[in-house]
Amino acid sequence: MTHDFYMNLAIDEAWKYQFLTYPNPAVGCVILDKNGKILSIEAHKKAGKAHAELEAVSIALQKLNPNLNLPKNPNDLHEFICKNHQNLFKDAIAYVSLEPCNHQGKTPPCAKLFSELGFKKVFIAIEDEHQIASGGAKFLKQNGIEVQIGICKQRAKDLLKPFLKWQKSSFKFFKLALSLNGSAYGKIVSSNASRSYVHAVRSKLDLLVIGGETIRHDRPILDARLAQAKAPNLCILSHQNLDEFDKTIPLFGVPNRKIFSSIPNEAKFVMYEGGENFLKAFKDEMDMFLIFSSSNLNTFENVKLDMKLKPLYKGFLENDTYGIYEKY
Repeated sequence: MTHDFYMNLAIDEAWKYQFLTYPNPAVGCVILDKNGKILSIEAHKKAGKAHAELEAVSIALQKLNPNLNLPKNPNDLHEFICKNHQNLFKDAIAYVSLEPCNHQGKTPPCAKLFSELGFKKVFIAIEDEHQIASGGAKFLKQNGIEVQIGICKQRAKDLLKPFLKWQKSSFKFFKLALSLNGSAYGKIVSSNASRSYVHAVRSKLDLLVIGGETIRHDRPILDARLAQAKAPNLCILSHQNLDEFDKTIPLFGVPNRKIFSSIPNEAKFVMYEGGENFLKAFKDEMDMFLIFSSSNLNTFENVKLDMKLKPLYKGFLENDTYGIYEKY
């Protein structure tokens, strides 16, 4: 197997959690033993939880020693592994989509973890340009670990784009659900996995933007119940004033929700939801597009848009396919 093969495994795993790690970047990690056997393929899943490297090492260690009872807290987990690794990672190899961090934040430094465990090689897709987190590659080299940077560099850059954008300004993306024949009309029955993923993404947003036409026609609630999480604040873009909407529409009854008529400046992570007309109106403002295709056909017209999209990632959620795209 080539270096690209293992790094692509790490990057693909990270894409599964893209948007869910906000405000952190999506990062993936693959761990191999000294003989080149894959021990784990993991990713950072949520801000405040284990970084990709710690998550991958913990899963690998559990596989190597199933009798260990690993703690859940990242700081406790890092300390436990450093004390109980039993040299099981001697001369192991890691592939990481982003340079391992070299500072103590909410979670411990991942570069130190690789050093403590006796890794022989760490392959990195791209360097971390953040002044506080960077320096992991230098630390690894100083501790006798072979480091190579630049594997699958462009794919890793694409993976990092949302993080870099929401750090500096506002990252906007459009979520669109289609039938198998490409229609955004009618009742589209997405899989429960697709709906759960969307609800999980909603729970991370600073703002969900929706059109007045959709609200009047569909009377949605637009919450995050399937993720058992907080519903997003809303921005309703409409010619109709907010006080003129029917307040019995479920979205208005969600507790502690703020509803805006324009996008506030402090919203850094923003998702637009809607159909063809809403997409036509705002497609040029979007950084990325999250598009679902169900396994169901319907009798409505297909979406007709002049757009050229570059696929960054494609995956499956039960019977549905979904992709994350950017404009060419």
